[in-house]
Amino acid sequence: MPDPEKKAVALKYDPEEDQAPRVVAKGRGRLAELILEVARQHGIPIREDSELVQSLYRVELEAEIPPELYEAVAVILAWAYRLNRKARSQNRETQL
Repeated sequence: MPDPEKKAVALKYDPEEDQAPRVVAKGRGRLAELILEVARQHGIPIREDSELVQSLYRVELEAEIPPELYEAVAVILAWAYRLNRKARSQNRETQL
């Protein structure tokens, strides 16, 4: 049974279209589990940070994150980009 207090927030950032990352999904309990499952299915990195999730959860859907969260989200985005770059590198090595 899903934890009814568990929360998840999904962000999207396209530097060509967005001035800041946007909240594209959020939920608690079963919906949080579904958001995480979709992320796993699509190879999207998942990072647990309960304090940041609490702050992001207050942002409206499709809204850009507020400036006070830029630094915290930038750290998460840098982490995700590093993971993706590492995974692509390993995939290339495997294909050789």
